[in-house]
Amino acid sequence: MVIVTTIRRDVLTLPAAQLGPDNPLPPLLLPQEVHSIDVRDRDDLPRDMARQAGYGQLGSLLPVRVRDCYGRDRAPRELETIVIENDRLRATVLPGLGGRVAALFHKPTGRELLYRNPVFQPANFALNGAWFSGGIEWNIGATGHTTLSCAPLHAARVPAPDGGEMLRLWEWERLRDLPFQVDLWLPDGSDFLYVGVRIRNPHERPVPGYWWSNIAVPEGRRVLAPAEEAWQFGYERHLRRVPLPPDPLDSPHAADYFYDLPDARRRWIAALDPDGHGLVQTSTDLLRGRKLFVWGTGSGGRRWQEWLTEPGTGGYCEIQAGLARTQLEHVRLAPESEVTWLEAYGPLAAAPVTAEAEARLETVLPRAAVDEAYAAWKPYADTEPGETLAAGSGWGALEVLRTDWKLPGTPFEENTLGQAQAPWLELLRAGSFSEPRRVRPPGETLVAPHWRDMLETAPATPLTEYHLGVAQWHAGDRAQAVRSWERGLELAPSRWPLLRCLAVADQGTGNRERAADRYADAFDDLCHERRDDGESWTAATAALGRETLEALVAAGRTAEARAVWERLYPAIRARGRFRLIEAGLLLAEGRPESARAVFDEGFEVADLREGAEAIGELWSRLSEGPLPPHYDFRMRPQS
Repeated sequence: MVIVTTIRRDVLTLPAAQLGPDNPLPPLLLPQEVHSIDVRDRDDLPRDMARQAGYGQLGSLLPVRVRDCYGRDRAPRELETIVIENDRLRATVLPGLGGRVAALFHKPTGRELLYRNPVFQPANFALNGAWFSGGIEWNIGATGHTTLSCAPLHAARVPAPDGGEMLRLWEWERLRDLPFQVDLWLPDGSDFLYVGVRIRNPHERPVPGYWWSNIAVPEGRRVLAPAEEAWQFGYERHLRRVPLPPDPLDSPHAADYFYDLPDARRRWIAALDPDGHGLVQTSTDLLRGRKLFVWGTGSGGRRWQEWLTEPGTGGYCEIQAGLARTQLEHVRLAPESEVTWLEAYGPLAAAPVTAEAEARLETVLPRAAVDEAYAAWKPYADTEPGETLAAGSGWGALEVLRTDWKLPGTPFEENTLGQAQAPWLELLRAGSFSEPRRVRPPGETLVAPHWRDMLETAPATPLTEYHLGVAQWHAGDRAQAVRSWERGLELAPSRWPLLRCLAVADQGTGNRERAADRYADAFDDLCHERRDDGESWTAATAALGRETLEALVAAGRTAEARAVWERLYPAIRARGRFRLIEAGLLLAEGRPESARAVFDEGFEVADLREGAEAIGELWSRLSEGPLPPHYDFRMRPQS
């Protein structure tokens, strides 16, 4: 048998915004999450759903950093891709951006099966900020878009069950400390892309698990799934059972619809155009959930559609598949266990009616064939990768060095360790951190219990006390975290990282004035310490400056806030986020006309959070007129 499936490196040139560096401040507080359920609703849910909705909720994003330094200036840029292709399908994968399948092209019909975004534009939708729309994304970790949305994954060639090759993607998910892999292959002559997924829990304790495969498809398609009812979740944060969801263009507001699939039914979801052509996704039964997300026809939803791409290029909706019935739930992964399943993506031509689409799916890809493909793939999940095609992070290698875990099929090699892991490798091997050779913003912090234990026994240097306090905070021991940071202050050559942590702690206890004092001292210390306006110091100045301004304005200390504003770099003051802060500061100073002028001049808040209403709220304090459409990102029904 001649295998004609190929895997090759390529590049995709798109108008693209730069991601920029990570925010260097540890995210001690969880950003406002729009996908959390009102606890009062749990009593009305099925028992297993209520239990899973209350299990494994995040207390912070630690140890992951926030990505909020991107902008909206786009220029042609080459993105590295890996293309897997047979005589029927061509899949284009972005290994440097979460392993996203950017395109899935069906050659016989000349149809692109996915919504293919013509630009790369980060926006604040991932748990840790930067995310982009389009294609098929792999979401692991916790409720929301994965922190790996814009991060590189490891990628390599691996033997496929049919004797050809498949593409393996793998990484270490840091919110839950779990390794995972995604294997993609195209059997010769197949109209379907097969995707084998494995999540491992190597720990001696249970861990919350989460997975949703999100598939963007063009609007104007009828979405079908084998269910008669759905659970609707909107931006009012209420979950309720409703009849089958409307067509994407019939919903007035943005909302999630989680299909209530009967246990015995085949797992599938399809999006078909009026002529009956489109994409179908199906899987083995473990991947239980199916969902439709719609932006709605309201002005806010339409504005978000434009924000994520180019105006006039057409909208999209998402069809999705996950481990639980809803994205508000986490499942329990048993100690030293793994979960695996198989997905399939391909074209479907059928009347846009559920029964006819399901019958046609059974003809072109029988349920038994999916189970057989899964059984054929399982023995290959442990196969060691061959040629490396892309490199991810070194965090998995650090954990494997610490534990000596054996993870066949997903090697986390020591040569992937980098600058971010270097201090922690030293702590692991020598029991202490070296003093930094030059003044710079602190590096990344690890917070898992084993690392916290090492920090507790390490020499109590200011840098150790800083990292130990962050780990203690993450563990919920906030009083001890404050004591660690206060001890670190006594001898710290660089005081602003510790002062900022203490300011966050003060805010948490309602001590607004002391928080403002410490933020002001921290920003003053940073301004004396910063060496240049390079990338790292600019990121630190912007991050701490923003928090300091917000704290001072909240405390009514506008004169001090103005002094902080003046010490920001001009390029930072020109950013849309800071223009919005400036408008709020002007209003607090009693200068509403000047604040209104900021709106009239125009600005774009590149990192505006999904569901955030700060722009509309400030506008309502400045004007009795309607919110201008280009500032309207409201996703809730307006009262």
